[in-house]
Amino acid sequence: MITLRDITEENFAAIIAMKRPVDEGYVAPNVYSLAQAWLYRDNGDVFPYAICNGDDPVGFLLLEEDDSERALRIWRIMFPEENTSKGYGTEAIRLVLCRARQMRERFDLVTCDCDPSNARAKHVYEKLGFVETGTVNHGSKEMVFDLRAERGF
Repeated sequence: MITLRDITEENFAAIIAMKRPVDEGYVAPNVYSLAQAWLYRDNGDVFPYAICNGDDPVGFLLLEEDDSERALRIWRIMFPEENTSKGYGTEAIRLVLCRARQMRERFDLVTCDCDPSNARAKHVYEKLGFVETGTVNHGSKEMVFDLRAERGF
């Protein structure tokens, strides 16, 4: 069962050790993402998580809450190659959508940016109901899930 857990002393080393192939530029290294979470900690709106299968960390997630846009943003999601194509990403994003739905008084949207060459990620987002907005951020296409629309997931 996939769960989202806080980054702790117990899972920190495993999260830092997770790597994507060197020639793949889809997502920043987890150590960089954790540094950004620390840098923006005083804002209180950036949250790093270990994506766990049972007790084992299998991926990393960085969420950002944007109250002004009423959006929960998937800032980063990363799985090392050995943990791809196992359904972990789909389940982790479903958990994010469930969390956002539970906070409907604060959020209308769940957003993310997807590299146009990352067909695997785009497929996962689209099958869960995300759609492209037409906005491009740093070369990645913005995708959105509208919580106001009644969609099953």
